[in-house]
Amino acid sequence: MTDLQFAPGVLACQQIERLLAAGVIDAPPCAEGQVQPASLDLRLGDRAYRVRASFLPGTGRSVADRLTEFGMHEVDLTPGAVLEKGCVYLVPLQERLALPGDLSAVANAKSSTGRLDLLTRTVTDGGTEFDRIAPGYDGPLYAEICPRSFSILVRPGMRLNQIRFRSGNAVLGDAALRDLHRTTSLVDGAPVIDDGLGFSVDLSSGDAAIVGWRAKPHTGLIDLDRLGHYRPAEFWEAVRTDRRRIVLDPGAFYILVSREAVTIPPAYAAEMAPYLAMVGEFRVHYAGFFDPGFGHGTPARGVLEVRCHEAPFVLEDGQSVGRLVYEAMSEVPTQLYGQEIASNYQGQGLKLSKHFAAP
Repeated sequence: MTDLQFAPGVLACQQIERLLAAGVIDAPPCAEGQVQPASLDLRLGDRAYRVRASFLPGTGRSVADRLTEFGMHEVDLTPGAVLEKGCVYLVPLQERLALPGDLSAVANAKSSTGRLDLLTRTVTDGGTEFDRIAPGYDGPLYAEICPRSFSILVRPGMRLNQIRFRSGNAVLGDAALRDLHRTTSLVDGAPVIDDGLGFSVDLSSGDAAIVGWRAKPHTGLIDLDRLGHYRPAEFWEAVRTDRRRIVLDPGAFYILVSREAVTIPPAYAAEMAPYLAMVGEFRVHYAGFFDPGFGHGTPARGVLEVRCHEAPFVLEDGQSVGRLVYEAMSEVPTQLYGQEIASNYQGQGLKLSKHFAAP
């Protein structure tokens, strides 16, 4: 077995380190905490391109070529630059890939990115899908960034999205998921398993009957380097109900929480399906990666980033809103979520991003 042969599954942090050492991931020296238990954080480069619209390059086309068609102007991020709410930007990332033919990758927004309603997707040369990187891809990576609720201040090196590497296919079918639940409880209570582990929304009245947060339409700027700095009341309005239901407004963005406390055992990773058309007029969760060890020993509920689409929609307590798809790890990570890596959301309930002080 050569150094770059892996058992089927999602690659663990120590395997990602091997990819870095072998040049499969070409990048400047890693920043502290950049390698996560089952993913690698991706860093912004030093410039951004304001574009007319979101786009995919398409087969045989490079991002640079398409920028000549859709680019409007270039922004220097070095001194810090504002990405305006409602605008679309393309940012070359510091990392690039030279994947072997037996490795693929998938990217997603980081948790704090999703909780700011900061739509962030990874784009590749020749790409026909966002966030999906085909086996054997050799080329640069770009982040498409569209602030939806708040304008943000960014600088080079900031980490808004992350990438997972996969060897083969190790997705657990429903039968395997039921077996896993019998040996390691994946949720508190009876699981709903149907093409993944189902989860529902919690709209029971909590503290002061707050069941969620809704982004305010006109707010100030958020500097992504400022943690625990902003007052929630300046950016969010509390969502309260004593009737176990709320009405989602079209175009509005909400932070809600799952009813179930979930566990990701150390030998597994999970991804939240971003949208299920059959459950209603809304999209759930922009940041879908759940790392090995999430909720393990300290049950944690999933925070739901919810955007309503065309029509007002009544969301009721306990209503199904999505599912978690579990995958086996290629190896058990040497570091787990919540252990020794200062994970921000271990043991979480309803929680805003790390940029906000406690309400």
